[in-house]
Amino acid sequence: MERTALVTGANRGIGLALCRRLHERGREVIAVCRKSSPALDALGVRIEAGVDVTSDDAVAGLARRLADVALDEIVCNAGILREDGLDDAAYSEIRAQMEVNAIAPVRVVAALRRNLRRGAKIALITSRMGSIGDNGSGGYYGYRMSKAALNAAGVSLARDLASLGIAVAILHPGFVRTDMTEGSGNIDPDDAAAQLVDRVDALSLETTGTFWHANGQVLPW
Repeated sequence: MERTALVTGANRGIGLALCRRLHERGREVIAVCRKSSPALDALGVRIEAGVDVTSDDAVAGLARRLADVALDEIVCNAGILREDGLDDAAYSEIRAQMEVNAIAPVRVVAALRRNLRRGAKIALITSRMGSIGDNGSGGYYGYRMSKAALNAAGVSLARDLASLGIAVAILHPGFVRTDMTEGSGNIDPDDAAAQLVDRVDALSLETTGTFWHANGQVLPW
């Protein structure tokens, strides 16, 4: 049976690479983004542009357009990063990161949960910067807080959806060379995407709700 995967934040970076990798592995891909890109257009996948995942109305509209589509995978990848410290914390930026990184994935899953087949999988693209145990350098208040909140949401989703046979992966992609990191990462998006898809393929109800590096390492909360 052909599998269908939906990816948010799909127009560039990790999201674009995930769409490419999933498409290469035979999935029907639904690429969700605020605005498409030439690279995404070239993939030949279904594109749902104009979707701001922080908007109730936009996500509800997406759900209406996909009402008859059965989904096997949802990858909540859309995210933003703002650098801040205790001396220059911009609370509006902290709120923005919470909206995009933590609240939006819950909104997307809630809106599309009836589309998910039994045995479907959800992947939340988080960060090890959301790990409290792994925080050795401080700073990045908004990003760390938002990703820690996303991790907590992922565990709740895993518990709430287990009876439906739906498993949830909480995945750190690595330090990826993207616009978000200003090209300063140590792994290319295509390589990170390949590892992330491997983790999704390996996900089961036995490992649902656990926190993994894309390379297969279990991460501390």
